[in-house]
Amino acid sequence: MAAILKRKVRGLKHIRTLSGRYDGATMPSKIYMKLSCLEQEKLRLEGELEKIAHRIEDIQARAQEIEVEKASLLQILGESAPPADPAGDEPKPAPRSRAGGIKLRY
Repeated sequence: MAAILKRKVRGLKHIRTLSGRYDGATMPSKIYMKLSCLEQEKLRLEGELEKIAHRIEDIQARAQEIEVEKASLLQILGESAPPADPAGDEPKPAPRSRAGGIKLRY
C-alpha cells in the first residue's frame, strides 16, 4: 500500500496579499497629507509671530509713554514738593493670620 501524504491545511492567515509590501510612511498620498499639514502649521505659527511682534511694539510704546508721564510728574513734584509725612514712613504691621481657617454656617 502506498503511503498517504498528509496535506497541510492552510487557513485564512496563509493567503498571500500585497498588504505587507506598502508601509504607511511610503505611500505618496500620506506623504503629501503630512506635507500639507506641516505647511498649514507653519503658516499658523508665522501669523502668531506677527501678532506677537505687534503686541511687543505696543507694549514698548506704552512703556515709553509711561516713562515720559512719570518724568513730567516727577518734575512737577520737584518744583512744588509738599512736606513728607514722617508717620507714613513707618512699616505697616503684618496682617493677622487665622489658624482656624474659614468657618461657614449653613
